[in-house]
Order: sequence, then structure tokens, then C-alpha cells
Amino acid sequence: MDMWTRVCMGMSIFFWLMALLFAVLKGKGAMLIAGFNTMPKEQRERYDKERMSRDQRNAFALWAAVSGAGGILSALTSSQIPAILSGILWLVLFFKEVHVDEEKAFGKYMLK
Repeated sequence: MDMWTRVCMGMSIFFWLMALLFAVLKGKGAMLIAGFNTMPKEQRERYDKERMSRDQRNAFALWAAVSGAGGILSALTSSQIPAILSGILWLVLFFKEVHVDEEKAFGKYMLK
């Protein structure tokens, strides 16, 4: 196995563990989301923590599947290309989720 296959498989395992952590913690897992844990407690109460945690769990599961598929395909084909492509796809998915503005990051989770 080459380095990129190992990196993909390692990332996949890590992301599955993080998805499991968010699944187990449910709403309490929202405190692990960057930016949310730095808000004042009164402001955090205005957000749907269950939905935030569920969405973060789903994002980690998607990232794990993409990384795992890249690692498996790379191992089966003895080529680095599937692993590198899955890394690029992961970067696209990751940066799609990253927001600098607090409103863009958490606005859809605001309780009515």
C-alpha cells in the first residue's frame, strides 16, 4: 500500500469515529463544533443543537465514505490516482462546510 492509500484509510477511520461521537452525544455534540462553543450561553440556546449535531455527524460520515472509497479503490488498482481524487473531493466538501461568518455557519439552525 502506498502512502496516499494509507492516508485515505486513516482519514476514513478518523471520520467514522467522529461521526460515531456525534451520534452518541446527540445535541451535546454541538459543543464540539468550532465557533459554536465560543458563543455566549444565552446565544447558544437560540439554536437547534440536535440538528447541528446530526448534520455534523452526516458530514463526517460522508467524508469517511469518500476517503474510504478512495483508499479502497487505490488499494485495488495499485494506483495513487483514486486516493488523490478522493482527497480533492474531500477538500471541496470540507470547504463547502466552512464559513467565516457566524450567520452563514449557524443561521439555518436558528430556532423560531
